Amino acid sequence: MKKYDLIVIGSGPGGYVSAIRSAQLGLKTAIVEKYSSLGGTCLNVGCIPSKAILDSSERFFSANKHFSEHGINFNNVNFDIKKMMERKDKIVKQTCNGLNFLMKKNKIDVYKGTASFQNKSSITVNSDKLSNEIQSEYFIIATGSKPTELAGIKNDKKRIISSTQALSLKEVPNELIIIGGGVIGIELGSVYARLGTKITVLEYSDYLINSFDKSLSKELKKILIKNLSFDIQLNFEVKTVKSVGNKVIITGLNKNKEEIIYKTDYCLLSVGRSPYTKGLNLNKIGIKLSASGKIIVDNNLKTNVSNIFAIGDVIDGPMLAHKAEEEGVYVAEYISGQKPHLNYNLIPNVIYSWPEVASVGKTEQELISSGIKYKVGDFPFKALGRSRVSGDLDGFVKVLADEISDEILGVHMIGPRVADLISEAVVAMEYRASAEDIARICHAHPTFSEAIKEAALNASEKRALHI
Repeated sequence: MKKYDLIVIGSGPGGYVSAIRSAQLGLKTAIVEKYSSLGGTCLNVGCIPSKAILDSSERFFSANKHFSEHGINFNNVNFDIKKMMERKDKIVKQTCNGLNFLMKKNKIDVYKGTASFQNKSSITVNSDKLSNEIQSEYFIIATGSKPTELAGIKNDKKRIISSTQALSLKEVPNELIIIGGGVIGIELGSVYARLGTKITVLEYSDYLINSFDKSLSKELKKILIKNLSFDIQLNFEVKTVKSVGNKVIITGLNKNKEEIIYKTDYCLLSVGRSPYTKGLNLNKIGIKLSASGKIIVDNNLKTNVSNIFAIGDVIDGPMLAHKAEEEGVYVAEYISGQKPHLNYNLIPNVIYSWPEVASVGKTEQELISSGIKYKVGDFPFKALGRSRVSGDLDGFVKVLADEISDEILGVHMIGPRVADLISEAVVAMEYRASAEDIARICHAHPTFSEAIKEAALNASEKRALHI
């Protein structure tokens, strides 16, 4: 029986990163993955494939709608959905193959199969072909999450689908109804809207992307309606979803409690994700779970079983790949005797629509509910020379700063390339910068990043220069 210093269960961003960092620190490391390829949801049916088709669809949309403004004229611009999906699959394969290389480079043993705890020091890895029992001093559970299903509504993977199936459709629907106005629904809705699909979003709450600052939700809704003709129904309660032939029938109550019936080609269930711990045999070793099925951990990501840790989507916190990565590094360094650092308040959140949405720190509603006195500075992208040059005029940057100390408490953006711009705010907040600190830093001209400087100027002294 092989024995390791650390065994990581799950090879998503949290799992494979923690395995690599552990190997770098000299630990004899193994990783277990139940699927045929490494990478977990993110690389196989999440972050990477979704961004691939988001990029492809945005290029088509721009060529069809905006290139003529630049004097670039096309006749009969069209797309090939099969080729688009083949490109996506190629990118996924290349990325997953890259992980195989990294495992070999770092001398990490890879086991394919489902892990099941026998006791706190050993697991069996069961596959169709064989069963292995392996031991370890430490374990990290990084088994991720699965799409959540609504009670009484079954995903048939044909017409009633999750994000996994939506990433591999063989046709572009005439109509697609999305249940849930969160990140996944907005991104995949954007893909198909650009390709000509009529998109309807049915959201139970009173605003979209409800983990973000409400100002971003309001602006995103306006932009999706204006640019992509989204039909967005808030305060909508879905009652039934049934597949009938090649159509899906959806019934529900609108905000006025009137019954509405929709008929569509496909229905995308996009109401969040749930932790996945099936088959781990956690009961046998006494690992405690919360009411929602998440593994309970302490401040060092340790479960109630002292040598077993958990990271990523199976524990509390935002279900983000980069959050899982940071946790994976944290645990690897912690069990190696180091003193790592992890600040959950400074984990950025991004939506890869166009324009993009990005946020870090406290939202305005959180500051209000906490009774913290703050000041606001915002700046619209349409006032930037760089935005006028590229034609990306939608959106703004908003900086929230402490009313007395001027320390930055939150930064919220919707606009061009804000997925990249948000890192400036994360760095500033990590070092507890004030709004004036950012305002006094020289930003290159013309760039999108000038919007951050201008918003900080407005937050600090209400003295934005270009508006």
